Amino acid sequence: MPAKLKTAILGATGYSGCELTRLLLRHPRVGKPLLLRRQSDSDAPIDLAEVFPSLSGNGGYPLQPFSWSTLHAEGVDLLFLATPHETSRALVPEAAARGLRVVDLSGAWRLKQAKHRAVYGFHDNGSHSSELADKVIYGLPELNGSAISSATLVANPGCYATSVILALAPLLLAGVVDRNRGIVSDSKSGVSGAGKEANSRTHFVSVANNFSVYSVFGHRHVGEILEQLNLDSCELIFTPHLLPIPRGILSTIYVHLSKSMTGAEVETCFRDFYGNRPWVRIFPPSRLPQIQFALLTNYCDIGFCVADDGRRLVLVSCLDNLLKGAAGQAVQNMNLMCGWNEREGLN
Repeated sequence: MPAKLKTAILGATGYSGCELTRLLLRHPRVGKPLLLRRQSDSDAPIDLAEVFPSLSGNGGYPLQPFSWSTLHAEGVDLLFLATPHETSRALVPEAAARGLRVVDLSGAWRLKQAKHRAVYGFHDNGSHSSELADKVIYGLPELNGSAISSATLVANPGCYATSVILALAPLLLAGVVDRNRGIVSDSKSGVSGAGKEANSRTHFVSVANNFSVYSVFGHRHVGEILEQLNLDSCELIFTPHLLPIPRGILSTIYVHLSKSMTGAEVETCFRDFYGNRPWVRIFPPSRLPQIQFALLTNYCDIGFCVADDGRRLVLVSCLDNLLKGAAGQAVQNMNLMCGWNEREGLN
């Protein structure tokens, strides 16, 4: 049997990191991943099953302190970073210098343009990253699959951005969107999208029996949407909302069409664009996706309704923010980087 790929995860104690661990443990071509913790974390020994007891009873998942020497000694081929943006920003240049392949789940390397990257407030001035940034591939397989297959550094997309980009890309590239009329995306996410560290906004008392808006005209994923779809900021209004559910995203997107289209024509536009892409499901006209359909899968479900005048279109895009919006997409990217089928380890 061929040797299994040796992977490592830094940040397995977060929600996305735990999901990624689960996926790699059952992947037929990957060995048991090396789990690492940041040097700034507690020195006390820790097992991932202590953080997520659902993993108990499988021989243990100890987290070792992160070091480059450990990665080398363990023969790691591919490093997953499920870390804060600042951590990934600092580690990726060294990983690249050492010849490691990286899939970064943070937002540290997703953005090419400084005006969009500024929302993260990185301390570096970008001088050390200009050459490296050209090597980083935005890891949306449905748009960049061929580039990902030969990449060594992949920036996993944001969850909101994935839902919006996949819904809009076929129409924008076909030139059927009236961009002068603007695009509006109302996107809603479960609480896990905010990460594991609790705050006053994500506290149970704040979330339960509630529905709220946040980060209006200032969400970090807006830059990704603009860059990947070649939109100007004046052409998009993106408003995120917090749902009182653990996980899942539903984006409702409103567009005006540049010509009258039937539901069948819109459906053909989507099906021609995505072809046999395994992780995008196109719903027939007027049958709309729901979060529960995509939950716990790596699918992005896309549906739509066309107005009677044929010039107004409502899109609905749903996915699981921890899978297609994070860990599942990271595994999909790994599969492409290794020349494997995109479905490997995700069915």
